[in-house]
Amino acid sequence: MSYNYTVKYRTFDQLMSDVLVDFKNYDLSDMIDPQELIKIAKRVNYDLGLRVMMTKQAVLDIEKGKCKLPDDFYSLNLALICDEATVTSALPQGTNIQEIPYNNGITPYQMTQSVIDPCTDGVVNCGCNTVPCCCCPPVGGIVPPVLPAVPPCETTTNACTKPRLILNCKDECFELVQIVNTTTSTYKRILPIRIVSCPETVDCNCPNLFMKTEARAWIQNGFLMTNFECAKVYIQYQGQLEDDEGNLLVVDHDLLNDYYEYAVKQRILENLIMNDEPVDKKLQIVEARFRSARIAAKSLVNTPNFAELKDIWMGNRKAMYARYYDMFKSHSWYQGYNSFNG
Repeated sequence: MSYNYTVKYRTFDQLMSDVLVDFKNYDLSDMIDPQELIKIAKRVNYDLGLRVMMTKQAVLDIEKGKCKLPDDFYSLNLALICDEATVTSALPQGTNIQEIPYNNGITPYQMTQSVIDPCTDGVVNCGCNTVPCCCCPPVGGIVPPVLPAVPPCETTTNACTKPRLILNCKDECFELVQIVNTTTSTYKRILPIRIVSCPETVDCNCPNLFMKTEARAWIQNGFLMTNFECAKVYIQYQGQLEDDEGNLLVVDHDLLNDYYEYAVKQRILENLIMNDEPVDKKLQIVEARFRSARIAAKSLVNTPNFAELKDIWMGNRKAMYARYYDMFKSHSWYQGYNSFNG
């Protein structure tokens, strides 16, 4: 779980402890039930919007085309498919000569003389006794001699399937085997996924709404539905304000705490009025403070930070550039000057 790094949080119990300090008499009389006030704190969280929500992440196991979303899921920010790719490649290597003992008619390597007779030594044969010893076409009009038929080295298989190096016209042959050393590497990669638009559960700036890919997904009844059967999907989402134990959290900020506290105090006094308690004057004071605290809190939350202001400035700069300069991209800046002075 990764919390929003620009916001700090505290539990609902800590909020109630600060509120009950101002209502000691009612608290001692057991006239305040904190469980009835949880919905007030949740309403304030929703009123402040997504900017105060927690940014969380999770990896979902898609089976049979669906998977349940986390219980604290609120809005999707990003989704990617976690995949693995296996690549087999040949390593840089040289020539490796090995002497293999006699086995299945293959004799060890033997040195030959410096002068090689083309009929008896070093003749390349295709291994088939129905063709001449040399399988190459005539060069320069010289037809190579036809050697006697040589029986194949392996009688159980077709001798024409792989070439043999015949050292002489007897049943003595060597097999040339090329061994290529390879390495297999498995890489982890991420693949894009297209999210079908769902205004309630997908942020309008989610990049998955605009990705062009055949992998599709959509959110339905708390499940992530996909058009592929099995995969692992990484999601980043705005989660409900809850800790790991499921306790309700509220924003802890000096300019936002008054909004939470006066919202809770307002509901406490309303409940006391419903119980015929004379708290009308107190309610008027709290409601006036509540309105000013709400305006200050909404103003703070809706104010863009430096990074957002930079994005707005860059977007405006690109728009002005496209409006006034893109029309001259096909012409060099000096062509008009030369033609004017020419």
